[in-house]
Amino acid sequence: MIRLQKAKALKGELTVPGDKSISHRSVMFGAIASGVTEITGFLQGADCLSTIRCFSQMGVPVENDGSRVLVRGRGLRGLLPPAQVLDCGNSGTTVRLLSGILSGQSFSSVLTGDASIQKRPMNRIIRPLSQMGADISSVSGNGCAPLAIHGQPLRGIHYQSPVASAQVKSAILLAGLYADGKTTVTEPALSRNHTELMLQYFGARTESCGATVSVEPAQELYGQKISVPGDISSAAYFIAAGLMIPGSELLIRNVGINPTRDGILRVCRMMGADITLLNENHENAEPTADLLVRSSSLKGTVIEGELIPTLIDELPVIAVMACAAEGTTIIRDAAELKVKESNRIQAVAENLAAMGADAAETEDGLIIRGGKPLHGASIACRADHRIAMSFAVAALWADGETVIEDSSCVNISYPGFFRQLEQLEWSSFL
Repeated sequence: MIRLQKAKALKGELTVPGDKSISHRSVMFGAIASGVTEITGFLQGADCLSTIRCFSQMGVPVENDGSRVLVRGRGLRGLLPPAQVLDCGNSGTTVRLLSGILSGQSFSSVLTGDASIQKRPMNRIIRPLSQMGADISSVSGNGCAPLAIHGQPLRGIHYQSPVASAQVKSAILLAGLYADGKTTVTEPALSRNHTELMLQYFGARTESCGATVSVEPAQELYGQKISVPGDISSAAYFIAAGLMIPGSELLIRNVGINPTRDGILRVCRMMGADITLLNENHENAEPTADLLVRSSSLKGTVIEGELIPTLIDELPVIAVMACAAEGTTIIRDAAELKVKESNRIQAVAENLAAMGADAAETEDGLIIRGGKPLHGASIACRADHRIAMSFAVAALWADGETVIEDSSCVNISYPGFFRQLEQLEWSSFL
């Protein structure tokens, strides 16, 4: 448990851990490529380490010294049958994307995870993969993990996805590498596109047009060098804190600003935030920039529609930020938050209410009437890393003491989060 108090102005420069989505994919693509993939900036969080562990169990040599990861790929069809169940921990990305790869292999496997993973919906990948000819099923028959997969020849399909989900899209595209023809996915709105970019980088043939992307069957992928940028989802907590706490000025170095992920920057600007992008770099597939964040007078806004997939993971901390804004902030079209590590709509609403906020839960989002002071409270994280970090930010703005229960869950995506906060404002901690 961590105890925090209201912070003074936050000042300083920091670098956030590597992008979680890109870290996962760099290991996966490296594992099924030929040759060596060298990864720097890899996120050493529990979720990404679960991905390394799963591929290691399938015969992929992975060297990880903490600063560099080397993946010695076995090729598209070179994975070995795992001797035991593949444990994906708390990582939905690992379960869903690995399901696409395993569906096209020549062996059988079982994927499972922790108690949270075993409650998250997997029919959203079971259905399209089954349409491709995959033999994949929920062992418990409830549409959740554990998943049993018996590798089969696959066929290309055009899938109209009912949800804008990068995990669903990626599972289908990765299975498409093993199909007998072109595989296409059309989403209701474009979700993050790291898989499409990385497929091209590793030598696959893809086409993208709006919210539709296609991949051709592949004979071989080729190992690459990957420099993982800072995760904008991790930067989001410091962005919010810097904007909310008077007198603050933070410089966050080398953050990924992929247009399918930069929704929080757009929302911040809609709310009147003072954020400047410095040292923008668009030379690589994944654009980056340094973010200069200064405390600002914020105003409420409406967050909805096609903006939602670009900031789905940042919505809890955006809801916290809305408490410091004048006027009402409405978040809608975000029912996907209910099936994350926790029901994040409910968790945010209940914890904001405990801190004295005027926040109401809706069927697909939240309504926050800002400008009302918050007070310290005991925060129930529900073992959800994003809830823990979002309410750590709220604690720095609230009067009195706040207790973040089960704070160790932040290690899933951001080891060292509280240590970095402390370095910016030591007096926040008791």
